[in-house]
Amino acid sequence: MRLVTRGDLDGLTASVLISEMEQIDDILLVHPQDITDHKVDITPEDILANLPYHPNCSLWFDHHAHTVMPEGSFKGAHKVAPSVARVVYDHYASPRLSRFSELVRETDRFDSANLETQDVLDPQGVILLGFLIDPRTGLKGNFREFFISLNERIRSKGVAALLREPDIREKIRALRNDNQKFKDFLMAHSREHDKVVVTDFRDLANPPAGNRFLIYTLFPNSNVWLRIQWGPERKFVALNLGHSIFNRSCSVDVGELCRNYGGGGHFGAGACVLRPATAELAIKVITRKLEQG
Repeated sequence: MRLVTRGDLDGLTASVLISEMEQIDDILLVHPQDITDHKVDITPEDILANLPYHPNCSLWFDHHAHTVMPEGSFKGAHKVAPSVARVVYDHYASPRLSRFSELVRETDRFDSANLETQDVLDPQGVILLGFLIDPRTGLKGNFREFFISLNERIRSKGVAALLREPDIREKIRALRNDNQKFKDFLMAHSREHDKVVVTDFRDLANPPAGNRFLIYTLFPNSNVWLRIQWGPERKFVALNLGHSIFNRSCSVDVGELCRNYGGGGHFGAGACVLRPATAELAIKVITRKLEQG
């Protein structure tokens, strides 16, 4: 069987659990839109986790509230939960998975952004692992190979032992150094507009990557973040919006706001792209709507 999932902590934890319960021979990491756009050939030999449903798959697991549900019956499980890992764990309800209970519990916290300030500034354990493999932190190298290696090592050794291994410790050092640089860039390129923090990286040739929650520790009075940067070859302007995970007073549905500009997301996070010629006006309108919320 092949497991098709996302390349993040929730996908990793789900892959650990499913690999314990099913005969998994291969893992494919994809973006959810690839399933929606039929860019991936899904067969009855595939298990989908944390992705839109595909009628050809043998098993499907998901946890999102706005998921388009299949017509009729399907094999697997769907319920609104903090993580797809929780859905998988509860579905199998097997003593074989009990040793991963803390991993699932911490994945719940990470995937639902139920974090404390210290989790962001000095992450430890599973939370640290979550940031380490977050594609938005700029992790370099063969990600799929790394992901599969993590799956195998977590199942054989556990997370604590994994984080002590030399190659992982080196990646952790790089992550912490990158986060310090990212923090400096955020301070230099961010401005507060009431409770809205706007970060504009368009004057940088290579925008930095780092912990996406750091901004909320630097601007604790803010309740929403708007990040602006150029897309590839400056063909479009990319916007990312997100509610603060510490000050949850923003009432704007940023996913819906982004859908007005051809993007999407959910209540707390969204993204869209803008044509350069009309970007400035759109950014002003979006900022004003965020300020009002």
